[in-house]
Amino acid sequence: MHLERRPVFPFTAIVGQEEMKLALLLNVIDPRIGGVLIMGDRGTGKSTTIRALADLLPQIEVVKGDPFNSHPRQRDLMSDQVWERLQAGETLESTWIQVPMVDLPLGATEDRVCGTLDIERALAQGVKAFEPGLLAKANRGILYVDEVNLLDDHLVDVLLDAAASGWNTVEREGISIRHPARFVLVGSGNPEEGELRPQLLDRFGMFVQIETVRDAALRVRIVEERSQFDADPQAFLAKYADSQQRLRERIEKAQHLLPNVAVDPDLRLKSLGYARLWRWMGCAETLSPTGLPRPWRLWKGGARSPSPISVG
Repeated sequence: MHLERRPVFPFTAIVGQEEMKLALLLNVIDPRIGGVLIMGDRGTGKSTTIRALADLLPQIEVVKGDPFNSHPRQRDLMSDQVWERLQAGETLESTWIQVPMVDLPLGATEDRVCGTLDIERALAQGVKAFEPGLLAKANRGILYVDEVNLLDDHLVDVLLDAAASGWNTVEREGISIRHPARFVLVGSGNPEEGELRPQLLDRFGMFVQIETVRDAALRVRIVEERSQFDADPQAFLAKYADSQQRLRERIEKAQHLLPNVAVDPDLRLKSLGYARLWRWMGCAETLSPTGLPRPWRLWKGGARSPSPISVG
């Protein structure tokens, strides 16, 4: 039975929280930034914004039936199994899917996250029987960890290591299997849950501290927009269809142009200044050639104005 997709609140309808929205957009343009950690009180729209972003993103082409969302042509986005099939001369059938959005539950085990190998079958039949985990499902998408400050330290290391290397390797009894794990890692948390662990700040590419919208007019607008969406989701989505499509095309263009972007020292210093201004503390990649400056330049379009960009 075909299940109808549940309507998702549109990204361009989200009011305020410009720094969070821009940090997320820069990470989907260039995942090598290293993910974003978002801290803010309940009701600040963290989960709504992240889910809206996943729904907004352009569809991706994948090998049909492949559990790792492998790209049918790009080697660095293929699993080893798909590469072997291609090398054997097999014609790969492809399809287009929505960018995957995977939630990581706090109680998840390492096997649930990384996947498991059936050792008995591997030894008896000589085949690598692998049950993919959440990292496989999140490949080429977004992996979201709510209340990340409560996640087990070991699992945090596993996630961050996979995000940094772009690959997940599972080894058991001398048998190993690996698959691409290229995803945007997004963590969020509430200050009430406790003090943020220093290693989280060190490992995420960007950190954004957001606050509850206090402007009365904006708060009224937020309530009105949400009420309209809940009353008639399809009419509300139609209202924002054009702005969603324009933003989607802008993201797609930036992703396409990214490899050809050159970064001069002035832009690198300017992007660091914006990171500090917008509380993007702990930007580990800000000054690196593959860090924040390149997607920042694409998004700004070469503009020299220091004013924040509105995507609402």
